[in-house]
Amino acid sequence: MGFAMKVPAVRSSVLALALVLGAGAAPLAVLAPQAAAARAPESFADLAEQVSDAVVNISATQKIEERRTHGLPQLGPGTPFDDLFEEFFKRRGQRGGPGAPGGEEPPRARKSNSLGSGFVIDAAGIVITNNHVIADATEVTVIFNDGQKLKAEVLGKDAKVDVAVLRVKPEKPLKAVKFGDSDKMRVGDWVMAVGNPFGLGGTVTAGIVSARNRNIDSGPYDNYIQTDASINKGNSGGPLFNMAGEVIGINTAILSPSGGSIGIGFASPSATAVPVINQLREFGETRRGWLGVRIQNVDDAIAESLGLGKARGALIAGVDDRGPAKPAGLKTGDVIVRFDSKDVKESRDLPKIVAATPVGKAVDVVVMRDGKEVTKSVTLGRLEDGEKIAANERNGGKDADAPAKSAVQKSMGLSFSTLNDSLRQKYQIKDSVKAGAVVTEIDRDSSVADKVQAGDVIVEINQEPVTGADALISKAKAMKDAGKKSALLLVANAQGDVRFVVAPLN
Repeated sequence: MGFAMKVPAVRSSVLALALVLGAGAAPLAVLAPQAAAARAPESFADLAEQVSDAVVNISATQKIEERRTHGLPQLGPGTPFDDLFEEFFKRRGQRGGPGAPGGEEPPRARKSNSLGSGFVIDAAGIVITNNHVIADATEVTVIFNDGQKLKAEVLGKDAKVDVAVLRVKPEKPLKAVKFGDSDKMRVGDWVMAVGNPFGLGGTVTAGIVSARNRNIDSGPYDNYIQTDASINKGNSGGPLFNMAGEVIGINTAILSPSGGSIGIGFASPSATAVPVINQLREFGETRRGWLGVRIQNVDDAIAESLGLGKARGALIAGVDDRGPAKPAGLKTGDVIVRFDSKDVKESRDLPKIVAATPVGKAVDVVVMRDGKEVTKSVTLGRLEDGEKIAANERNGGKDADAPAKSAVQKSMGLSFSTLNDSLRQKYQIKDSVKAGAVVTEIDRDSSVADKVQAGDVIVEINQEPVTGADALISKAKAMKDAGKKSALLLVANAQGDVRFVVAPLN
């Protein structure tokens, strides 16, 4: 059984991102020796023979509850048969209840099987696959090339990187493969995929690395290897090999209108997956570094507003009160440009770098603040602990401010009022948003019309707190009089998540 989800295409069409269970050439005389060696091999047979016994099929069984109704005709009130059916059910002491004609039966469980791929990394019985292959499974079976079937125990799984670690107990050592360094793979390098497409059993396909560091919006740490080696439904969890027979990726997704390969497949790089696999094997769970900030990308408009010169880094849109960043002195509006000696070119780089950093490590974080570089030392917490704290806090807020004024004001193409109890209730604004100016209406012609919505709360303007509508109007007017063309707004949605928006002052 295959799984698929839809993502928007670049233009008007919609392509399915199926989780796949699945300029001139140089003269020949000047080619370097390694370039000649990189030509297509005459055959992949030796490599396939070397690794195929370590590639397995994964069968995952899930129980699905079904509700069924009896086949009673649905007759409207006032029909000639209404009294007849009413009398019939009165005699049975029920009307449309469970077991009655037209009623609903108790839930019935049925088994659903899904097929994917995996591979052995330890001869003692450690098998790797995708998390989505075995998610919610009540029973997992690993099927080997020789037909042997072994029940598997799930040692650990991680949805963020989409990887799962299984353990089987074989009677004799298994054929295993090793991980290689995905960071050494170049666009154009040959790769080979082995897996279980469409449930057909062990199948080998070959191609090249067609791109690296692909973001397909499937998780916070996306940096997929893209390949044209045919990957289809059922290949999920299978290995992507380099020509040395090392696993440099775990086949995870395809971009396709039909669920079949069109030459665009994605594999999680070994550099991303291996640290997670090691944690799952050791602890049965992940232990990622946690900084405790909410970030957003820096575009040209924000870069200009903050005096960065060019768009770079990760803009801090919020600091968690209980996270490591706050006591270290990181602030909303700081732009993180370097973390633990690693450059942060764009916002999506930061979560990957932080997550891969050991919990408890003290790291230097370089931020741009007021046009200058500032270095702060932060001792990282554990991401999973931070997620538990956030989940507990979402159960309800504590303090709530209720500014008295609610008159509608207008500026920057927006109409807004001071946050009060009435507006909080109307827009279901959480108590964690304590004060600000609530957006109540948006000018269709405003350049921020697609960036804010009614119910959003402006909590800062140019990194200064907004206590209400009057304060916002006063500050915006002062900035305009000073010759400023735009304002940097910190905007919170009803759930309390914040982001920066650049709004023109005209």
